[in-house]
Amino acid sequence: MKFAKWGNSIDIRVPADVVAKLGISPDQEAQIKVTGEYSFEVIRDRSREEAIEAIRRLARPLPPGYKFNRDEIYDRFERSGMGRELEARSKREQETQ
Repeated sequence: MKFAKWGNSIDIRVPADVVAKLGISPDQEAQIKVTGEYSFEVIRDRSREEAIEAIRRLARPLPPGYKFNRDEIYDRFERSGMGRELEARSKREQETQ
C-alpha cells in the first residue's frame, strides 16, 4: 500500500488485488481499527447498503394500468393540509421581504 498526503489527511492507496479480494469500490465507506503497533483492520461500513435494502423491502407494486400523473399529484398536495401550510408560509415570507 502507498500513503499520500490529501489536504490535512493521509490517503491510503489500496492495490488492485486487495480491492478485488475485498470486493470494494471507490464509492464505499469503511472504518479502520488499529489492531497493533503496525497493523490495522478494515471494517466495511454497510449502513448505506442496509438502508437502501430496507427501503426496497418497503416497495409495493403499482396497480395494473397505473399511469403517473404529476399534475394530479400536485393538485392533491395543494389541497392537503401540508400544501396549504407551505403556501401560507411562502406568502408570509414574501410579505416580509
